[in-house]
Amino acid sequence: MYFTQGSLFFVLSKIGVRLRFFLCYTKTMRKVTFANEEYYHIYNRGVDKRDVFLDDNDYLRFLKNLREFNSNLLREERLRAQNATSSEFDSDSESNSDEALVEIIAYCLNRNHYHLILKQNSEKSIEKFMQKIGTGYTNYFNKKHERGGALFQGKFKAIHINSNEYLLYLSAYVNRNNFIHAYNGNSKEWKYCSAPDYLGKRDGTLCNKNIILDQFKGMEYEDFLDRNAEHLKEKKELAHYCLE
Repeated sequence: MYFTQGSLFFVLSKIGVRLRFFLCYTKTMRKVTFANEEYYHIYNRGVDKRDVFLDDNDYLRFLKNLREFNSNLLREERLRAQNATSSEFDSDSESNSDEALVEIIAYCLNRNHYHLILKQNSEKSIEKFMQKIGTGYTNYFNKKHERGGALFQGKFKAIHINSNEYLLYLSAYVNRNNFIHAYNGNSKEWKYCSAPDYLGKRDGTLCNKNIILDQFKGMEYEDFLDRNAEHLKEKKELAHYCLE
């Protein structure tokens, strides 16, 4: 079902209370049971709110991990199976194959936290994927920056996305998360998120965008994205619930 431009804020206002409810859960998160073919909002931040991305290479390494670890194959087996290398923003053919642990719907990497929207493909595959991501990136970061110990604040956080309208709204929240936090001033341009791919400004294939974009016509998604992001940025009370 397509959303007309006139109905976008109706969707926003309808979901606003629900979003605040789910975001407030970040402080009292209960255990989530992951189910196959369901969507989840996954996020975490640096321990003691520390920065976990210190330069461009850190961001690119995390993106590389998102691609390479999305497989049941061992890393060595997967590298042998690759026919060609791809850019940091692209996935290769295998990441969209039956071997993929998850479908990555959207992402945003900020200096001290990340957001992902994932679909689980097989039993416990989100947990397997995130364990690889957490361990692999922490080992890389600690070695590079000569530190030890935990990098992220405990186990990753997860919220079940239990409706299509919530999935659409979260896609805006994640794709414009850097802008919502004003990390880059008032600029909406941020390359370490999936927004440029959704808006046709980049040819990255790391994310499966169809579940979102197929519900919009023409430029409607860009309008939906920006209206929701502006609204979230203006909602001062959300600052108590959002990762910072």
